[in-house]
Amino acid sequence: MIAQKYTALVARTFIAIIFIQTGIAKVTNFAGTQQQIASVGIPLAALVALFAIIFEIAGGFSLVLGYKARIGSILLLLFLIPATLMFHNPIVDASQMIQFLKNLAIVGGLLMVAVYGSGPMSLDRKAT
Repeated sequence: MIAQKYTALVARTFIAIIFIQTGIAKVTNFAGTQQQIASVGIPLAALVALFAIIFEIAGGFSLVLGYKARIGSILLLLFLIPATLMFHNPIVDASQMIQFLKNLAIVGGLLMVAVYGSGPMSLDRKAT
């Protein structure tokens, strides 16, 4: 069925868009990103910001292309889980509940890619 062939590609792309967009936004406002990271007490904010940018953009494109998508999804998980706990923790700030739940849903999608792979329409599949 044609839907099965393209569904994983569409799903990976939908997950990746937020990471690519926010990674680019971090590049264009590096000083602001660094300040935000430092504001929660994280040391070496510039280095952390650089790693966040790399993880988001590389992981996002990895998902879209389906190239090393399992590794890309793990990179994004390594970024998203601590970022969620530091910046969107509903225990610390109840107004962050929706952001926390959104990130929880994204974690679920990333776990699916990490476990089941990128699907038929991917560079990973073409390489095998």
